[in-house]
Amino acid sequence: MADEAPGVNAPIEEDQRHDDLEFNPQLEPSKATAWLNLIEESEKAFEEWNDHADKIERMYANIAFLADRYRDKEFAMFWSNMEVIKPSIYAKPPQPVVVTKFKDRRPVPNAAAEVLERCNQVAFDLARIDETMKLVRDDVAMLGRGVPWCRYESKGEGYYDSERVCIDYKHRRDFLHSVSRCWYEVTWVAAASYLTRAEARDRFKDYSGDEYQDADYTVDKEARDLGGADNRERAKFWEVWDRKNRRVVWVAKGCELILDEAEPHLDLSNFFPCPQPAYGTLQRNSLVPVPDVLQYRDQLQELNLLTAKIHAMSDALEAKGFYPAGGAELSEAIQAAIAIKTPGRLLIPIANWAAFGGSKEVIVWMPMAEIAGTIQTLIATRKEIIQDIYQIMGLSDIMRGATDARETLGAQQLKSQFGSTRVRDKQTELVRLCRDLVGIVSEIITEKFDDVTIIEMSQTQLPTQEMQRKQVMQLQQQLSQQQQGLQRMQQMASQASQPPPGAPPGPPQDGPAPQAMQQLMQQGQEMIATGQRTIEKIMGKPTFEQVMTFLRDNRARAFVLDIETDSTVMIDEQTEKQRRAEFIGALAQLLPQLAQMIAAEPQTAEFCGEILKFGTAPFRAGRALDGAINDLVEQMKMKGEQPRGDDPATAQNKAALEIEKMKDAREKEKIKADAALKAAELQQKDQHKKWELEAQLAIESEKLKAQSQNDQGRAQEINLKQAAMREKHQADMIKKQADVEAGRAKLDITRQQSMFKQQDMQAKADERRAMQQFKMSQPQQPRGVPR
Repeated sequence: MADEAPGVNAPIEEDQRHDDLEFNPQLEPSKATAWLNLIEESEKAFEEWNDHADKIERMYANIAFLADRYRDKEFAMFWSNMEVIKPSIYAKPPQPVVVTKFKDRRPVPNAAAEVLERCNQVAFDLARIDETMKLVRDDVAMLGRGVPWCRYESKGEGYYDSERVCIDYKHRRDFLHSVSRCWYEVTWVAAASYLTRAEARDRFKDYSGDEYQDADYTVDKEARDLGGADNRERAKFWEVWDRKNRRVVWVAKGCELILDEAEPHLDLSNFFPCPQPAYGTLQRNSLVPVPDVLQYRDQLQELNLLTAKIHAMSDALEAKGFYPAGGAELSEAIQAAIAIKTPGRLLIPIANWAAFGGSKEVIVWMPMAEIAGTIQTLIATRKEIIQDIYQIMGLSDIMRGATDARETLGAQQLKSQFGSTRVRDKQTELVRLCRDLVGIVSEIITEKFDDVTIIEMSQTQLPTQEMQRKQVMQLQQQLSQQQQGLQRMQQMASQASQPPPGAPPGPPQDGPAPQAMQQLMQQGQEMIATGQRTIEKIMGKPTFEQVMTFLRDNRARAFVLDIETDSTVMIDEQTEKQRRAEFIGALAQLLPQLAQMIAAEPQTAEFCGEILKFGTAPFRAGRALDGAINDLVEQMKMKGEQPRGDDPATAQNKAALEIEKMKDAREKEKIKADAALKAAELQQKDQHKKWELEAQLAIESEKLKAQSQNDQGRAQEINLKQAAMREKHQADMIKKQADVEAGRAKLDITRQQSMFKQQDMQAKADERRAMQQFKMSQPQQPRGVPR
């Protein structure tokens, strides 16, 4: 037995090596044989499904068959069912929705989500997503599988044509994958492209030389007869994405060598450039679809058979009779009556009337009651079969637009719910497909698209770091100038509050000039505080560089952003009105209570905003509503930082008290001012009297001392008067100088305000020029067809 073991195992090892050679591309990397064998294996796995799909497509719509006048009569049940199913599972193009996974309102993730959502919307519009999705929908509804395929293009002279994401529809015979039980086990996918020799030369000559000429170039006669191809010869080239080895290869039947091989030009999280196909019913433990029509194929055949019988008997249902004549025999007359298809009445003459029965009636009619009864029975049977088909498909009369006026509203709603339940899986499958497409398109945009292209697609006004730095520097310079001006005003105010030299001591003056100075100083302080808040706000805004760094980081994007699509199903207007009414009702209940809470405690604005989002979450209204709630929360926060107002009664009482306080303060100030004025007047009078007495005493003493010195005494008197006049003139000059300084300070503040406005306008102009220079300085994306 030990000697026989090597002989027994040798054929197995030989077969194993043969299998590896036939189906392992790594053994002969430059050969296309292994890949072509894998493709052929996958084609055989789907061969039976494709054969049935061909028959189903001809049954759905074949102009040659439908235009044939002599074909058997059929009931167009399958076409009718499809026309109900298709708009039920997809009726409007998807709208991409990109939101933050966690509602913490961080500026960079929020700005990145908005940029990515806008880019996806533009990319979907340029890719004509609605046309592609309708083709996919038709395949899912009729055949059980629909496949889109994503490509990146960077060519053309138009702006959007230079970089774009193409979403192609793939025919069922142009898409293959490894034979697997479920999609997560698929290791490679392949998509076919039909190229002429010239197109193949442009695509593969640089890599494989003239190998492309050995491909099987033929004219697709079947597609040409249907109007889907012309008379030019094309070959089928397969683009294979190998996830296991992370390679992309191009092969074609007839070509021995691989036409092209490279690393994937798209770095996608799921590797494949296509999402998981949208499936209907699958054969268990495989990815082979089962068309739904096969589930009621027997009923369709029976329905068509009954329809043919009904039409045949309807042709025979004519009034035909016999009457006595001298020429025709009995058998010939009956055969003539049956064979002749003439609408209206037809009378057949019979020569041997006695052999016919010798009826006393002049005309004997053929029996029609039996035929009419049979037709009625066939129609009733056909109705039962139609109802059976509706039961199998789950199409209620409500979905088909037919109803019974005697039914209650509850019965109609139950039918509608039952019908929508049967098609809900297909609806969610198409929504899932659209969501996966948004994810792939997002990855292509963030990985391949140029920064300038993303700016133009999203139409956002995000500043660059250089623009932000320049704007902050300009504001800081303005704040520095304002602070210097405020310091000068403080110095002038302190100088104006001091009495002039030589003036008698007294209380500080509170004239119009100091009050104006205080108002200007207060305005300057408010402008400085506003400028500081503006700088903090600018520094808190995300820049374009921060957003792009976040978007190009796949790990961070996957953890933070949530990619979705809104519903692609046709909207029921009545149901939509009811939902909107419920939404308004929920808001009407929440808003008054939340408004009272915020009015009492403005610090609860953020908490109230989260409650409002939670309450309105089932009634999704898109990004606009969430953004509006966030803006409302910010406004409530800012309002909470300011002094809160009172209710009207309290505010009125406080206003009255303030008025009384102002009146009392004015009276007190008036009394103080009058007392100070009287005291000053008395002091001045006393001082003048004192000066007069001293002058008189001095004069009398001088007169008494020396009468001879009259001239000298007069001179001294003149000098005293001149000194008094100089002091008075000096006091007037000091007062005028103070008024002039106050006017200059006011003029300086006005000039500074004007200068700030000009600097702000200049900063905005510099920002626009910097934006234009930034766009023009970006390098252009290299052009060419990606591998």
